[in-house]
Amino acid sequence: MNKPLPTAESQKAFSRRDALKLGTAVTAFTIVPRHVLGGAGQTPPSERLNLAGIGAGGNMCRHNLAHFAERKQNIVALADPWDPSEWQGPAKEYHKKYYPDAKIYRDYRDLLDGEPGLDGVVVVTPDHWHAKITMDALRRGLATYTEKPLTRTISEARALKAAAREAGVATQMGNNGHAGDWIRKTCEYVWDDTLGPVQEVHAWTDRAGTYWPQGVGRPTTAAEVPAELDWDLWLGPAARRPYQEAYTRQKWRGWVDFGAGALGDMGCHILDPVYWSLKLGHPTSVEATTTVHPEAVRKETFPTAAVITYRYPAREEMPPVRIIFYTGGLRAPRPEIFPVDYKLPTNGAILIGSKGSMLAEFGQQPVLFPKSLAEQNPTPKQVLARGPDHWTDWVDAARGTGVTCGSNFDYASGLTEMVLLGTIAARVAEPLEWDGENMRFLNNDAANGMVHHEYENGWTL
Repeated sequence: MNKPLPTAESQKAFSRRDALKLGTAVTAFTIVPRHVLGGAGQTPPSERLNLAGIGAGGNMCRHNLAHFAERKQNIVALADPWDPSEWQGPAKEYHKKYYPDAKIYRDYRDLLDGEPGLDGVVVVTPDHWHAKITMDALRRGLATYTEKPLTRTISEARALKAAAREAGVATQMGNNGHAGDWIRKTCEYVWDDTLGPVQEVHAWTDRAGTYWPQGVGRPTTAAEVPAELDWDLWLGPAARRPYQEAYTRQKWRGWVDFGAGALGDMGCHILDPVYWSLKLGHPTSVEATTTVHPEAVRKETFPTAAVITYRYPAREEMPPVRIIFYTGGLRAPRPEIFPVDYKLPTNGAILIGSKGSMLAEFGQQPVLFPKSLAEQNPTPKQVLARGPDHWTDWVDAARGTGVTCGSNFDYASGLTEMVLLGTIAARVAEPLEWDGENMRFLNNDAANGMVHHEYENGWTL
């Protein structure tokens, strides 16, 4: 049975400062050596993090929380503006299976105030909430794991990067493939010059399409707010609007006020090996060709499909590169060097060099073309360490074991910026010149208005 939501009266605050004052006195009793309590194959209590899941009613949150629970971490608290009775099916099932004793809150602020023993938070909400909740956690000195994209706007990404550096805690964005052998091998093939200089990349995703609608306008019919949902809390810093079921669950990704479309969902996975291996910084320009929609629709949702082109200058020893990303079910043209019967995956990237090409499909080992290229170099020179996985890296870093998270906010903010530049280009559908150092477009004031987000309803970052 789910625990009742706590009332304000029951949330008597015990501050983190008070907990730290007590910490010195009880250290001898709480830090227990592994050989005393650990047992064979068990994690001793002193090495377990106390974690909270914010956005716990969604399927991605339960996915991440399950990984942490399976790694013997304590899931002690959960928050979601939906009543637990209306959590998505798997989220309810995982709650019962992995963390049945976790205390449930409606408002994440009550959770942060009411759980002084927290070590970290897992933020898996709609994108418009990522920056605010993550910032609040960082300011409390909490290790933070935030789903991709890190933020909904570029200015938020830079703010979190600065805040994470100041907080000095473990941070990780939820692009979980970043810790995989496949992506590291992709980078190593580029770096050992197997492909030759890479000057063009084609990447694509099957989102959005059947996953959620895009290219649609704001609903005009009235709808009653479900009794199980705190709609004002769900909106948070976003502009007020009447409730519609069309905004909630996974559908929020297509709405510009709440999500970042296909790029926000899959770009941080698919473009991760591209961004990393090619040592990308700021592009000089980005532009998009999209399906045509009325202006009223463009203000609400992303285009049904788009082809987005980034141009990057030379970097270190690497030449200028053009990166083309296809959304809405469009796929990259098949390079002539690929066999005619080779079936391209639904999501992936092709890096094209002077010596050959490489397919980098999310979660799969890279494939080289022509076949002779792979025969000459079946395994690239290893220069990147291999770790257990994305979740364990964050846990170990939060425990202070010296591990550095690969997708910490220093890295993740840059990858997120790349993705968000594409979402802006898709909304504007005009060539944009980007001044990355000054975080502004040189030729489009409307696009500059999308770089920042003015929080509403009394919320501030």
